[in-house]
Amino acid sequence: MSTPAPVVVSCGEPAGVGLEIAHTAFDALRAEVPMVLLADRRHVTAPVTEVTCPGQVTGQEPSLPLIHHDFQGDAVAGHPDPRNAQGVIDVIARGVDLVTSGAASALCTLPIHKKALKDGANFAYPGHTEYLAALAGVDHVVMMLACSDLRVVPVTIHIPVADVPTALTADLLEQTLRITEAALIRDFGIPAPRLAVAGLNPHAGEGGAMGTEEITLIAPVMEQLAQGGTTLFGPMSADTMFHAQARAGYDAAICMYHDQALIPIKTIDFAGGVNVTLGLPFIRTSPDHGTAFDIAGKGVADPTSTIAALRMAWDMAGKRQ
Repeated sequence: MSTPAPVVVSCGEPAGVGLEIAHTAFDALRAEVPMVLLADRRHVTAPVTEVTCPGQVTGQEPSLPLIHHDFQGDAVAGHPDPRNAQGVIDVIARGVDLVTSGAASALCTLPIHKKALKDGANFAYPGHTEYLAALAGVDHVVMMLACSDLRVVPVTIHIPVADVPTALTADLLEQTLRITEAALIRDFGIPAPRLAVAGLNPHAGEGGAMGTEEITLIAPVMEQLAQGGTTLFGPMSADTMFHAQARAGYDAAICMYHDQALIPIKTIDFAGGVNVTLGLPFIRTSPDHGTAFDIAGKGVADPTSTIAALRMAWDMAGKRQ
């Protein structure tokens, strides 16, 4: 079995913390994860080794390998330049091209600033994930947050809590469960994934006394998938799903809304969580934080999540290989 191609890293917003933590992550992982950064060399203050394609990365570079991409503006820490918005968008697309062509094994995306992209280039997508899905021609993708002790998947994501019961449909839940199961098998090397499914209501509805979605929507979908061989537990009361003993009994927790999924993982490992997009034809991971303009350029940004995202991308690439 051959070694996977390097992981390509898109620079994200050059005025944020992404570029500085990319260098810290390279220093931590240079002997472990081959990587190459897509960025404008003018925006990078630390030493780099310029290459023209991922195939030139040997793993012996003295500094972070970089493929140059022209941006229109300068990079001033903490102050996004609208002239750079199109460059940020184009670097993401270029990273996808490298992965889909096989030149890179995975894409790790550093944080973008959605308002800066909208203001500077009329960016039409809510964020990275939706843009990547459009580039890949995929209708439905799934967001997973993962750390060493927990994987969580919210079925509904960035919508008001009041809208969750309407947005939560049988079709959406089924797609989320199927995509998650397939990714755990292919990308995480788990032959028979165990999925714990949270209820929507307190105490999973308590037999209908606190809500009926568990009875009318969630359980029927679970029963249908279980007949096809999927291993499922639930609907479970979310307040008892995330202690250590409970987590030992499943490989991923499927949650009905954003905070139900993200509060437990950020409590367990605030700095080390990784955002993984499931359902794409290529591997995509990302650190689970934003551009952090308030600390950009100060050398205090925590690289833990980026290091974890690169490690996970490389590990997933090995599983696919």
